[in-house]
Amino acid sequence: MAGVGASGSSLVLRTLSLKNPKLVLLETCSNLSHLKIIHAHMITTQSISDVFAASRLISSCINAGFLDYAVELFRRVQNPNLFIFNALIRGFSGSRNPAQSFCFYVQSRQAGVFPDNLTYPFLVKSCAEMGSLGMGTQAHAEIITHGFENDVFVQNSLVNMYAHLGDIAAASSIFRGITRLDVVSCTSMIAGYNKIGDVASARQLFDEMPEKNLVTWSTMINGYVRNNFFNEAIELFRLLQSQRIRANEKVMVSVIASCAHLGALEIGEKAHEYIVMNNLTVNVILGTALVEMYAKCGSIDKALQVFDQIPDKDALSWTALISGFAMHGYADKAVEYFTHMLSTRITPRDITFTAVLSACSHGGLVKKGQDIFDSMQRDHNIQPRLEHYGCIVDLLGRAGKLAEAEKFILDMPIKPNAPIWGALLGACKIHRNAVVAERVGKILIELQPEHSGYYVLLSNIYARANRWKNVEKMRVVMKEKGVTKAPGYSLIEFDGVVHRFTIGEKAHPEIEEIERMWEDIVKKIRVVGYLGNTDDALFDVEEEEKESVIYRHSEKLAIAYGLMKSRDRGKPIRIVKNLRFCEDCHTATKLISKVYEREFIVRDRNRFHHFRDGTCSCMDYW
Repeated sequence: MAGVGASGSSLVLRTLSLKNPKLVLLETCSNLSHLKIIHAHMITTQSISDVFAASRLISSCINAGFLDYAVELFRRVQNPNLFIFNALIRGFSGSRNPAQSFCFYVQSRQAGVFPDNLTYPFLVKSCAEMGSLGMGTQAHAEIITHGFENDVFVQNSLVNMYAHLGDIAAASSIFRGITRLDVVSCTSMIAGYNKIGDVASARQLFDEMPEKNLVTWSTMINGYVRNNFFNEAIELFRLLQSQRIRANEKVMVSVIASCAHLGALEIGEKAHEYIVMNNLTVNVILGTALVEMYAKCGSIDKALQVFDQIPDKDALSWTALISGFAMHGYADKAVEYFTHMLSTRITPRDITFTAVLSACSHGGLVKKGQDIFDSMQRDHNIQPRLEHYGCIVDLLGRAGKLAEAEKFILDMPIKPNAPIWGALLGACKIHRNAVVAERVGKILIELQPEHSGYYVLLSNIYARANRWKNVEKMRVVMKEKGVTKAPGYSLIEFDGVVHRFTIGEKAHPEIEEIERMWEDIVKKIRVVGYLGNTDDALFDVEEEEKESVIYRHSEKLAIAYGLMKSRDRGKPIRIVKNLRFCEDCHTATKLISKVYEREFIVRDRNRFHHFRDGTCSCMDYW
C-alpha cells in the first residue's frame, strides 16, 4: 500500500481496464471534480459495487488529499477489504486528525478483516503524530498479538515512533533486535538520540553506518542545530560536500540557522552561494532562514535584499525582517515594514508584535509602541502574552518612566514573571534608581533564587549608589546559595573559522600575542580619554583586581584578535557576545573605532551595536 512496484502497478491497471477502461484514469487523477465525474460514471455503470474498483476510487481520493470524500465513499461500501482500511489508516496518519486511524483499525477488526504488515507502520505513525506513548504501546501490543514484531517495516516504524516520543530505551531495544539494519532504522535511531540531546551516540551511529542517504545527513545536521552544536553542524555540512552529495533545502535551513547563531557571516555567505550554485529553491522557509541569518550576522542590507526576492512572503518572513531592524536599532524601519505588512493583508502573529514592540523599545518610540500594543487585541484579536507585556515594561523603563512601568506590571491581568521584573530592574540600572531596584530585586530573587544575573545587576546598582553594605550582603547571599555569575563569551569569525573567547582566556593558541595587542590598544585609547569603568566588574574582588578583570573581558580579547588578523580597513570587524555589553567595554569599543579608524559590529544579548568614528548606533541607549 505504501507503494507498488512496476509489475504490481501494471496488474492494477489491467484489472481496472478489464472492469471498465475509463477507471484507468483513477491512477492519475488528483482533481476532486474529476474524481466526482469518475464516481458518477462508476455509479451509472454499477462498477461502484465492485469492491476492487471502489477501493481504487477511495485510494485515489486519499492520495489527492480528499479524506472527507473518501470517508463518505467508504460508508457506502458494503464489505470493505483490507486495502480500503489500510488506505484510510494511511491517509489519516498524516492528517490533522491522526486519531481517526485508530477508529478505522478498530472497525477493520470488528469487520473481521485481518491486518498485514502494511497496516501497522501507519497506525504507529499516527501515535507519533498524536504524541501519545500510551496509544503507541497499545499499537505495539497489537503488533505482537498478530505476529508482526519481526517484520522490518514494522520494526522501523516502532523505532521511529518510540524515538519521536522520547522513549529512547524502547527504541534502542527494538533497534538492537532488527536482524537486517537499514538506512531507515539507523536514521530513526539517530533522530531519537538527537531528540534527547545525546548527540554523541547519534554521531557514533552515524559514523558507523556503511550507507547513508540525504535524510540521514539532514537528520544528523539538524540534530546538532537543535542541541546548539552549531560549529559541528557546519563541519558536518562540509563533510557532506566532500562526499559530493548534493544538499537539499532542509539541510541548508539547518546550516543557515547555525551561521545565524554563531554570527558567522562569511560561512553564511558561502552557504548562500552553495544554494544559488546548486539551483536550490529559495522557498519561503529557506528564504526566511536567510533573512534571519543575514540580520543576525550584522548585514541588514543583505537581509532586505533576500527578503525582497522571496516570492510568497508569509508572516514569519516579515517578522524575521522586522526583528532584524529591531536588533540593529532601526526602529522607524521596523515600524514602517510592520505597517507595510498590514497593508498586504498578511495577518501578523504574536511573535511579529514581539519584534515590532522590541524595536519601539530600543528606539524610544513610547507612544507608537503603546499604540501597537493596544491594537493587538482590538484590531487583530491577539491576546497579549507575557513577552508583549515585557516589551512595554522595557519600553517604559528605558524611557525613564520607571513609576509608570512598575504600575503597568502591577495592573497586568496575568501574573508577571521574572523576565518582566528583570526588564524593570535593567531600566533601574540605566537610570540609576536604587530605590525601585531594591524593591524589584527582592521580588526577582524570590522568583528565581538561582539566577546569578539579578544578584549581579542589583549589586552593581547598589555600588553606583555607594551602598556598599548592600553590595556585601548580595555577595554573602550568592555565596550561601551557591550562585555563580554566568560566564561570558564572545565569538569572532576569521577565514571560515569561528573563534570563541571567554573572560580571562588562556586556551587560545595565540593568546600571548592577543594580550600584547590589547595592551597596545589600551595605551592608545588612554591618550584620547579612556579611564576604565569598573562599575560592571565582579563586585566581590578588590578594586585593583577589577581593572585586570575588565581588561580581560571576552569582547576585548575578540576585538584585539580582530585587529591582529583583519588588515582590510574597509571591512567591519564582527563580534557576537552572549551577555549584555558592559559599560566599560562599550566605551572602550567606541574609542577603539575612532583611534584605529575601524568599524565594529557587535551583537550582544539585547541588540546590535555599530561602532564607527567614536560613536555607537545605540546612542548609548541599550
